[in-house]
Amino acid sequence: MNPLKTQTKELDKYWINFSKMYPKAYNKKTTSPYSKCRVILLNGLEFESNWFMHQFSRNCNNADLKREVAVIRKQEQQQQKRISCLKPINENILETTISYEQLAIDLTATLAQNDTDKNNIEALNFALLEDFDHLYRFSNLLLLDKGEEAKPLVGGLTEIMPARPTIAHHRCPKDEIKKPMVAKKSSLYSKLVANIITAAEQQTMNFYMNIAQWYKNDLGRKLYAEIGMVEEQHVSQYESLKDPNCTWLEQLVLHEYTECYLYYSAYVEEDNKYLKNIWLEHYEMECAHLKKSIELLQKYEKGDYRNIIGDGEFPTLLKLGTNKEYIRRVIERTITLTANRESYIDIMKLKENADFFNYQKLVIDDENLVPSHVVIEKTIEKLGQDYRYQDKPNPIKELASRKKDDIHLARKK
Repeated sequence: MNPLKTQTKELDKYWINFSKMYPKAYNKKTTSPYSKCRVILLNGLEFESNWFMHQFSRNCNNADLKREVAVIRKQEQQQQKRISCLKPINENILETTISYEQLAIDLTATLAQNDTDKNNIEALNFALLEDFDHLYRFSNLLLLDKGEEAKPLVGGLTEIMPARPTIAHHRCPKDEIKKPMVAKKSSLYSKLVANIITAAEQQTMNFYMNIAQWYKNDLGRKLYAEIGMVEEQHVSQYESLKDPNCTWLEQLVLHEYTECYLYYSAYVEEDNKYLKNIWLEHYEMECAHLKKSIELLQKYEKGDYRNIIGDGEFPTLLKLGTNKEYIRRVIERTITLTANRESYIDIMKLKENADFFNYQKLVIDDENLVPSHVVIEKTIEKLGQDYRYQDKPNPIKELASRKKDDIHLARKK
């Protein structure tokens, strides 16, 4: 499929009226886990697009160009409002959070297995284990506070068990910045990967940044705040993979192309007819936005879109699916890694004066009071063991016990 060959209308034919902008929410009990994940992903995609274009306008001194961008941005805002309200009113914060983490896990694993860029793959696999552990922590809070098991929410498609402990995720921010790709030398898929994962993790970061204050008890507020800080690190890591030398209009073309790619992927995979129709409508809108962005690139920079997206033909479409065995292999191979400037290193090989250890000492004044650890301890205290959904025992012996939370793995020598 090539979005440049998709028939579109003029942009002023795509405005969404208020009746259409407020959709029918999905049924949380009958809608598939990956349909919920797609709603979150595409919501995050639109959020990224909007804030990118706001930053574009704040750094642009051409009023005519800003007006053109404002039209695209307003339509993206309408799409975002429509998608965000697909979430039903009766879906509680933690149920939504489980979907956020399932998306982070299976999206990351899927992208890693289809990319060929070693730098991208290492970054994806590194953060994958951390999001995987976040799912485990939030699932225990769900059982502790709501008496609800997370397995039905993930549909048995994603295992729930500890990986690299969240307490070990807190690193010096200098270690999150990675080597960027060179867009003109990178594959189209690798560029899409960096764009997609940045948008997805940013959506999670923003959700946790804003939701902590609304949780109904102190432990939940603390857990969202702690994991929200890790999501900040993930966004810093992923956005650093993108080529910073692309112009604003080149970036706009890639943003719009990414939206075309994800909406079409969602349309192809979606089994909910109502959602499927929305994805198709939005895909056509994004094709029009892409064509307009290419027109702006040519008009204002004399640029060639083919340097960014080639002939426009989509690479392998994104298909969310279960990744249990792949994740287990990543756990076995990389559980004790931490970040060290542009690379990753086994904790046992890290120098004693490394920024990681110094930062840990500064932010963790009492390891027994760290929220991600406390939520597991409280679950064990109340129920006799932690909550897990796993097909077989954890591949890491330190993480096998369901009556003890390991807070030293990947953190101390």
